[in-house]
Amino acid sequence: MKAQGITEERVLLLKGVSGSFRPGVLTALMGVSGAGKTTLMDVLAGRKTGGYIEGDMRISGYPKKQETLARISGYCEQNDIHSPHVTVYESLVFSAWLRLPSEVDSEARKMFIEEVMDLVELTSLRGALVGLPGVSGLSTEQRKRLTIAVELVANPSIIFMDEPTSGLDARAAAIVMRTVRNTVNTGRTVVCTIHQPSIDIFEAFDELFLMKRGGEEIYVGPVGQNSSKLIEYFEGIDGVSRIKDGYNPATWMLEVTSSAQEEMLGVDFSEIYRQSELYQRNKELIEELSTPPPGSTDLNFPTQYSRSFITQCLACLWKQNWSYWRNPSYTAVRLLFTIVIALMFGTMFWNLGTRTKKQQDLFNAMGSMYAAVLYIGVQNSGSVQPVVVVERTVFYRERAAGMYSAFPYAFGQVAIELPYIMVQTLIYGVLKIPVWWRWYCWICPVAWTLYGLVASQFGDIQHVLEGDTRTVAQFVTDYFGFHHNFLWVVAVVHVVFAVTFAFLFSFAIMKFNFQRR
Repeated sequence: MKAQGITEERVLLLKGVSGSFRPGVLTALMGVSGAGKTTLMDVLAGRKTGGYIEGDMRISGYPKKQETLARISGYCEQNDIHSPHVTVYESLVFSAWLRLPSEVDSEARKMFIEEVMDLVELTSLRGALVGLPGVSGLSTEQRKRLTIAVELVANPSIIFMDEPTSGLDARAAAIVMRTVRNTVNTGRTVVCTIHQPSIDIFEAFDELFLMKRGGEEIYVGPVGQNSSKLIEYFEGIDGVSRIKDGYNPATWMLEVTSSAQEEMLGVDFSEIYRQSELYQRNKELIEELSTPPPGSTDLNFPTQYSRSFITQCLACLWKQNWSYWRNPSYTAVRLLFTIVIALMFGTMFWNLGTRTKKQQDLFNAMGSMYAAVLYIGVQNSGSVQPVVVVERTVFYRERAAGMYSAFPYAFGQVAIELPYIMVQTLIYGVLKIPVWWRWYCWICPVAWTLYGLVASQFGDIQHVLEGDTRTVAQFVTDYFGFHHNFLWVVAVVHVVFAVTFAFLFSFAIMKFNFQRR
């Protein structure tokens, strides 16, 4: 920013904007690029991850609390982020399971899910896999409707939508807007950012919140039949050209309020708005809505999340189970890779474990174990990363929606790996270290695994080595320091390593957020 000539330590993105959103009213949040539409949306929804936020936001007259807002609102992001290996129906089941209160039983949840699928016209796609955007699964327009449905099954009172028609053709955009309109007609408060909509889409909105570059509002009010209210307001400003017959009111509005037009006319549209009767009416409405109704109480929930910790863990494990089962490019390929490597190593080191007469035999066996452990370990850790990266973006969305805490997600992600690793282990199972590095073996999982393998394989063999007076067991103890009676500690350490890494994963996804909004 400083390279572009900005000298201030802080740049004001939103300059004291004010307005109100009401139930049953579909509001469009519009403006040219750089006006701050998405910034305002993120601030209102509590999704902003950086910067400084000042001001007063109220819900039903009471100061906004983010924990409460997350429970009663939904946020449909512009990028439709979903787990790729679950079906449409399973995506809705997962959202409803975690976001509807425990008082709603499973039968009621199922009925609600069916109603939402019918509302957003997804019933025919209930068994379709979501897939990856532009690669497989649902089309862009179908993914957009799924994004809306995932939020609707939480039964929110407020829904924020960021560019719901972005990237869609006219037919797909019309389907999505019909879904949005149906949602509004259920009595919910819906706010959408929108960019250069068609005439039909623009006139589907009831009210407009228009911003100019710099983060100031220049029109907050009704659109009117055939955009009559909006056109009447701007044509009433001296110097603004009249709209041509059949011209898109949304396009005309953005053209006549551009920075170039402001400079040419010598006016400030934000100042004109602040001097207007419309602004005074909005101030009165804001004042009225900022006062809690008589006899009302602030909305409050006894817990941060709708469902218990155990339910969160079960739900996350349930979804991860389907995600892994339907991902053969990861699960089947890793098992196939394990079989191939096991056969290769088994052939290369055939019968090596039965040769225990010489010291070199033990060295060879230990080297083969080291290579086997390291090879499969590196392969496993490398192959799981793309899976975690895809699911991490889904985690950001679901955690922000208040579906679960970080630990249940980490539990599901780690627990689902265990059966696959056990199968790998069954298939796969048929350091001479300088003094100044010796401490490293106690924090190295591979060293502990090697300890367990060598000690369990050779630590109880009692015949004497050729050219030595010691038994195999004594040699393993003397030379490597591997004790057969220490195996139970090795087993415990392996469990501790797994649990520690699981907690580190949980802590990392809880504390580190790589989103930049």
